[in-house]
Amino acid sequence: MRNKSRETPEVNGSSTADIAFLLLIFFLMVTTIETNEGIPRKLPPLPEQDKEIVESKLHKRNVFEIRVNSSDQLLVEGEYTKVGNLRKLTKEFILNYGRKENLSDNPQIAVVSLKNDRGTSYLTYINIQNELAAAYREIRDTEARAKFGEVMDELTEAQQEEIKDKFPMKVSEAEPEDIGGKK
Repeated sequence: MRNKSRETPEVNGSSTADIAFLLLIFFLMVTTIETNEGIPRKLPPLPEQDKEIVESKLHKRNVFEIRVNSSDQLLVEGEYTKVGNLRKLTKEFILNYGRKENLSDNPQIAVVSLKNDRGTSYLTYINIQNELAAAYREIRDTEARAKFGEVMDELTEAQQEEIKDKFPMKVSEAEPEDIGGKK
C-alpha cells in the first residue's frame, strides 16, 4: 500500500507580479491615447479693453444672431430655420459687403453670435459648429482660388494668413441659459 500523504505540487508564483508589471509597462508604452482637441474659436475681447471702440464697430447689422432652444429649434435672425440652411445664411451674411441693410457691412467686422439653451443637445450644437466652420472654409477657399488659383490647404502660410485676415472667423458664444422649448 502506498502512502496517501503525498503533497500536491505547487506552481512557483514568485515572478508573476514582475511579469504583470512588465506587461503593464509594455502596454502603456505602445498604446496611443487620443486627445480631444476641442473646437478652436477666437474669444471675444476682455471687458477691460476699449469697449467704446468695440461697440462702435459692432452695429446691429454686423452681428448674425443664432439662438437654439432646448427643443433643438434654430432661430436665425429672428426666424426659424433648419441647421442645413445655416451655412448658406452665414455665407450670405458675411459676403454682403453692405448691399442689404440687415446684413454685414464688411467680412472683417462681421460677428456670428451663438446662444444655446441649457437643454440643447450636444449633437445639434456640434452640427451648428460644423456648419459655421464649413461656411468660413468655403468662403476662404473661394477667395483662395480667385486670388491664388488654389484652395486654402495648398497655399503657403503667408497666403493663408492673408485670406484669414480678409475673412476672420469671429464666432461669439454666450453662456447657455434657459431660452425655451421643451416644457
